Amino acid sequence: MCLLKDKVILVTGAGRGIGRAMATVFAENGAVVYANDVREGTVEQWCEAVNADAPGEIRPLYFDICSEQEAKAAVMQIKKTCGRIDGLVNNAGVEFNELIGMISRDHMEKMFSVNVYGTINMLQIVSRVMARQETGGSIVNIASMTALRGNRGQLVYSATKGAVVSLTKSAAKELAEKKVRVNAIAPGLTNTEMMKQADPEKLQGRIANICMGRLAEPEDIAKACVFMISDLSAYVSGQVLAVDGCTIM
Repeated sequence: MCLLKDKVILVTGAGRGIGRAMATVFAENGAVVYANDVREGTVEQWCEAVNADAPGEIRPLYFDICSEQEAKAAVMQIKKTCGRIDGLVNNAGVEFNELIGMISRDHMEKMFSVNVYGTINMLQIVSRVMARQETGGSIVNIASMTALRGNRGQLVYSATKGAVVSLTKSAAKELAEKKVRVNAIAPGLTNTEMMKQADPEKLQGRIANICMGRLAEPEDIAKACVFMISDLSAYVSGQVLAVDGCTIM
């Protein structure tokens, strides 16, 4: 099924991990996907193989989501080329895990800059385009289960993702009259490169608390996002969808 056939979607932080999986799954569902990353060349490394087989297409787009000037230029490039933007996934994020008393000011500012200010920057710029479209659009912000239940060593990270949850709910109320839906997805433990660096014993202890008995794969998060971006969720807005394999608190 091509649930996103001919939709134009921008995914931030798509160079690897969950963002890469989203861009891939969206293209497999027929979308034209603008895959953003701040690091030049990261998308070309893998998108050609996807484009060879998928009914949709992935197009690399490099810019810093925290730069209003760069973000505006990128969004206008999409609008000029495609005439519209149907979906935005605010996936780009930064994570530093530090215990209270050891929190770095630089790390704190970086997390808030990307996870919160960058998300608001993109939401504001893209929603202006969507608000002028008869069909509106769908915005999905990637939060985290740490935003909903906290976690040791993640005070600042969970605070930034808590902000993402809150801004999602407020934006949904403000943009509903413009036919722009805003939702969030809160992934649980996900099998990314960062997770592979975790202490194996501690990781197994955390997996033991997941009722489904495994980590999420990036594709699990991407498929949930397909629902939120697609017309299947046409009457869903202001919601936070947990994708955590039913984790015990």
